[in-house]
Amino acid sequence: MLPTRKMAQLEKAACYPVQPVRSRFNPKARIPHGLTIDHIAYAMTDFTQFLGFTNQQLNTKQIPRLETMLMPANFSSIVGEFIITTIPKYCRTLAKNAYHNGHPDLIPAGKYPNNELQHGTDGIEVNASRYLSAWQGHNAEDAWLMVFCFRSGRPTDEIKGILPAPFEFLMVLGAQLSQSDWLSAGRSATSLASPEDVETSE
Repeated sequence: MLPTRKMAQLEKAACYPVQPVRSRFNPKARIPHGLTIDHIAYAMTDFTQFLGFTNQQLNTKQIPRLETMLMPANFSSIVGEFIITTIPKYCRTLAKNAYHNGHPDLIPAGKYPNNELQHGTDGIEVNASRYLSAWQGHNAEDAWLMVFCFRSGRPTDEIKGILPAPFEFLMVLGAQLSQSDWLSAGRSATSLASPEDVETSE
C-alpha cells in the first residue's frame, strides 16, 4: 500500500487524460459520409478535455474521478454518446440520429426529416469500449461500425489495488459489417450479438 500522500499525487495526475495524437491516425483510412480522421481526432480531443476538466474539479473536492464512480457500462455509454454528439460539430455531412434509440447513431445530415431514422443502414453506428474485441450490438445487422477503444479506471480499482491512471484512447476501428459478420449470443432474436472473430465483451 502506497502512502496516502503518494496516492493523492497519483490520483491528481490521473485527472489529466492523455490527449489524442493526430499523427498516429491512419492517413489512408477510408470513412464514409464525408467523415475524416481530423473530425474524429477533434471529437476525441473534446472528450479528453471535458473529462479532464470534470475530474480536476472533482479532485478539488476529494471526489473520485468520473470513470471510477460510474458503472463501467455507464461510463462507456458516456464516451460513445459524447463522440456521437460531437462529431457533427466538425463533420457537417453527418448528424446525430434524433430518433430515440434509432439506428445508426450518425446519419447523413438533412437526408431524413428532423434527422430522425428509426432503423436503417445509412450512416455510422458508434460504440465505445474498454476492450479491443467483442463489441456487442442488439441485433446482427448490416452497419458501418466505428469503435472507440479506451483505457480508464473502474470503481473496483481501489479494492483490487490498481493504481490511479489517466484516461486514454487506445485506438479507433471502423469497418462495413454485414449480418454474416456477427455471432449470436444464442438467446433470442433480440439478444446481444458480437462480431464473429472476438471472444470477450463488456
